[in-house]
Amino acid sequence: MVYATRGLVESCLRFARESDPDPVTISLSVTPAEELLGADLPPETPVFTHFYYPDSAGSVNFVFGVDMGTPVGQTQGRFVSHPNGELRVRQRDDFKELIFVAVPPWDEESVAVFDRGGERQPLELLDVEPPEEFPE
Repeated sequence: MVYATRGLVESCLRFARESDPDPVTISLSVTPAEELLGADLPPETPVFTHFYYPDSAGSVNFVFGVDMGTPVGQTQGRFVSHPNGELRVRQRDDFKELIFVAVPPWDEESVAVFDRGGERQPLELLDVEPPEEFPE
């Protein structure tokens, strides 16, 4: 089972809707369930809670081809939109441990999660808030 906050999925879908007809790719990270108030899961269960804005450091990415907006090795998933309606992982998708794929009409029913092998994984959305983060 893959767990994600409803707010995270709704935010990703909003990015996809606003980018349509262009695809969008967003890095996703997890928080252990023990850090989420109201999550009725084993403490070590990873829950997708945060994203890294897809246009962060865009000009640097354009020049150097390096994603400067996402901390190296700190994301466990990726959200990709397929405006053409293909609810599957494609070879050109940017692979991570888990890939969230969304298609029009950009609602919760049009999102699926796949592993690196392209196998669909069950997704459960949680109505919990991620912990607030403050820069150090």
